[in-house]
Amino acid sequence: MSSSKTNNCTNQAQRSLYVALTGGIGCGKTTVLNEFRKFGIPCFIADQVAGAYYQEESFLQQIRALFGDSVIRPDGTADKLAIARIVFSDNVALQRLNQLIHPRVWRDFLHFASCHSDSPYVIFESAIVYEYAFDRLVDKVVCVYLDYEERMRRLMERDHATRQQIQSRMDHQFSAEEKMRRADFVVLNYEGNPRARQVHHIHTKLLGI
Repeated sequence: MSSSKTNNCTNQAQRSLYVALTGGIGCGKTTVLNEFRKFGIPCFIADQVAGAYYQEESFLQQIRALFGDSVIRPDGTADKLAIARIVFSDNVALQRLNQLIHPRVWRDFLHFASCHSDSPYVIFESAIVYEYAFDRLVDKVVCVYLDYEERMRRLMERDHATRQQIQSRMDHQFSAEEKMRRADFVVLNYEGNPRARQVHHIHTKLLGI
């Protein structure tokens, strides 16, 4: 969904509660989101929305202006791996990319939330809620927690990446423990842990706000 589209949703004076769901990469946020979806809660996935921007010619022109022709393939599409190699080794480049993407993502979330204003709350899912101060824009934060070694194991298996490559990505995020400390609610996402029960408890608490 793009903020450039006409807003056909009715803006109501009483909006839904904004709930961010976050956690370190590889912690299993998607499985937890699926539990919230069982209650009919609308879920906005920031990475998916931002990924769609790369299909737009105007956005690709901005990417080219930031990083040069080397990140654009001969067919005109963005080489996301090339972009990742640049931004995860250059903090200034990462900040410029984030300044291009994150304000737009938030505008699109507000549009999404206005379309679901009849829901008691809507979820904004992002791994970087705290890193880019989205926590200041929402009402509550849910953190999905999984310990470092288990996350590393899952990511190496899922992404076919080296430990060093994954660590480089993790270094640009707050620690899982810091996210958990700051959050209003925590889901311990271990196999065999009663994930559904934890989400049901949080859902009940959110309904009461």
